[in-house]
Amino acid sequence: MTPAELSRTVLHAVRRAVDDGVLNVTVPERAVVTPPAPGGCGDYATNVALQLARPAGQPAQHVAEILRARLLGEWCVRDVVVTGPGFLNLSLESDASVGLVEEILRRGRRYGHAVGFSGNIAHMRCPAEVRAVVTADALARALRSQGDFVRVECTGGLPAEAEWESVLGVDFSGREHVDFTGRGSRTFADLRIDLRPVPAPADPVPLGRDAARWALLHPAPHDRPRITADHLVQREANPLFRVRYAHARTRALLRNADDLGLHPEPGPVPNTHTPPPLSSPAPDTNTPVLLPLLADHPRILAATATHRSPDRLARHLVAVADATLPLLSAVLPVGEDKPSAAHRARLALAEAAGAVLAGGLSLLGIDAPEHL
Repeated sequence: MTPAELSRTVLHAVRRAVDDGVLNVTVPERAVVTPPAPGGCGDYATNVALQLARPAGQPAQHVAEILRARLLGEWCVRDVVVTGPGFLNLSLESDASVGLVEEILRRGRRYGHAVGFSGNIAHMRCPAEVRAVVTADALARALRSQGDFVRVECTGGLPAEAEWESVLGVDFSGREHVDFTGRGSRTFADLRIDLRPVPAPADPVPLGRDAARWALLHPAPHDRPRITADHLVQREANPLFRVRYAHARTRALLRNADDLGLHPEPGPVPNTHTPPPLSSPAPDTNTPVLLPLLADHPRILAATATHRSPDRLARHLVAVADATLPLLSAVLPVGEDKPSAAHRARLALAEAAGAVLAGGLSLLGIDAPEHL
């Protein structure tokens, strides 16, 4: 991991602290990461806590402890020590990617889902308007992925003429199997959720299920969605196409690898510097960018449920797709190359990325095609 990549990891920890409401600061554009000074320890050190202390209105050491707790949750960080007035000293994992990929392949599309009942019983209400109804449906899926029991009420009921169920896949039946018995004196938490996103300016049904749901869910709830045929365009400018294309490419690679007798095997993944097949914002050194995004998927699912914002998940899937696509051209052997441990490790990473993309699309109620 380079200092630039570690800097992005540090900024990610700052962003998580801001999202959690424990730091009230603007996330800086960069965090300086250098070898530890005398008196420091570990592989790298950063003074970002001292940089944020004044705008946060908190002592630098307190800011450092806030960031330390979040950095310890990053896939690549083995240990963090606070020294001096608030320096963060980081020790890095050597093969953290192996355990991450193994975990994703073990959980598959359910990677990031909670196990068992959370104790939350969510009562969600939304108006009988197509964006509100689709948002409620997607949020119910996200809440259930975190172990919540969910019931949705559409005030006024779904209009009989609306094709929201048959075309857009809205399902408020609440077919859940949660065991409430044998839980002793555990207290359940009642969540009351009132959803009122900015209404859709036009009927999205003509776009079909996948494009219509993406058009309604990708923008933030307070933003006005665009209901246009741009969501159907099969090219790189369309974020939905990039997400579905990246998933389909991972599935194609697995089929082609099987024909070659090559099977995925988690292991250290060397950086690749091949140009991306699409003009995406992902940098050339894509592997270190992809791994933190995959590691962050459980947090994104939890934040989607907590903040009632399916758009967070949609944006995350775009970032995963844009980091996945540059990797794929280096997965299989080319020409006279023989399959190696690096090829098997990249194939496992591609399969893991595909599982995250498919699982995220499923929670949005969107199909993840095997072929595109």
